[in-house]
Amino acid sequence: MMTRNLPQWLAYLEQLHPSTIDMGLQRVAEVAARLHVDRPAPLVITVTGTNGKGSTCAALEALLLACGRRVGCYSSPHLLQYNERVRIAGQMVADADLCQAFAAVEQARAEISLTYFEFGTLAALWLFSQAGLDVVVLEVGLG
Repeated sequence: MMTRNLPQWLAYLEQLHPSTIDMGLQRVAEVAARLHVDRPAPLVITVTGTNGKGSTCAALEALLLACGRRVGCYSSPHLLQYNERVRIAGQMVADADLCQAFAAVEQARAEISLTYFEFGTLAALWLFSQAGLDVVVLEVGLG
């Protein structure tokens, strides 16, 4: 497999988008099972709704960090750089870590089509599962 830097991975993900979108979760669940990321931390908090998901995730993350918990947080969209979407212990993950996660998802998905968001979510879950977290805060993709 070709080694890619983060801008190359993101360009690849943008062109990867399937021509039709399958709204079910079966594809994502299959890749998650292959990656063993269905339980990235003992506690997973999923934030849903129409408005305020990002603010709620940020507040939960700050509260949990202040309580001494090791926290992973996934939100979207990013404002300036993709790394903003994935934070571990209050810090954005490094480009190299994202590239490693994208490579893991690419290998695990094989023939399964994924959207940009699904691919990124699975990469975040993979990173979280490697990090020994107490809590993961996940923002859902749709309100």
